[in-house]
Amino acid sequence: MAVDVHPVSPEEALQRLKDGNARFLRGESHFPTVQAAIIEDLAHGQQPWATILGCSDSRVPPELVFDAHLGDLFVVRVAGNVLGPAVYGTLQYAGAHLKTPLFVVMGHEGCGAVGAALAWHFDGHRARSRIELLLENIVPAIDAIDPNLPPEERMRAAVEANVRHPMQVLLSTAEARASTSGIRLVGAIYDITSGSVRFLD
Repeated sequence: MAVDVHPVSPEEALQRLKDGNARFLRGESHFPTVQAAIIEDLAHGQQPWATILGCSDSRVPPELVFDAHLGDLFVVRVAGNVLGPAVYGTLQYAGAHLKTPLFVVMGHEGCGAVGAALAWHFDGHRARSRIELLLENIVPAIDAIDPNLPPEERMRAAVEANVRHPMQVLLSTAEARASTSGIRLVGAIYDITSGSVRFLD
């Protein structure tokens, strides 16, 4: 179901994510039991109010982290929340056809893909060929990080950089600039030890 203008503003969508994460942290999630009526209604079309590019890590499911209902979030998950042709196309679909008002790039603390990219880029560790193709997408984000930082600090800096970099790339294309009227792009980092989401400035 394509829409011309989404009924939810970017600010309202972001507040819904923050409220959902707060319920999740309090243990008051209202994630619904899947009911036939909900499935039947969604079969006629979708109108998600946020698109999320996140990591494939099994501990970071956006629908649970934000206590969202079926149909609320359009989620793209790939190790290291990296961009690539298929991801670009999926995000473009969300903007052009679903008109989601809010786009979120969400990384998470302790990301294995980011850790592997640090080890590969700075320490000369090797990985399987297809994994190295993935890591190549993370290196531009972490290239400027001081390799002499303490390991935990280096990792935290790399996770944040790996959220900010794809945001910058997404905003840098002429096509993106032409199609982002009324759309908000934000970065977020999920803390796997506490369950909280920190939204970046």
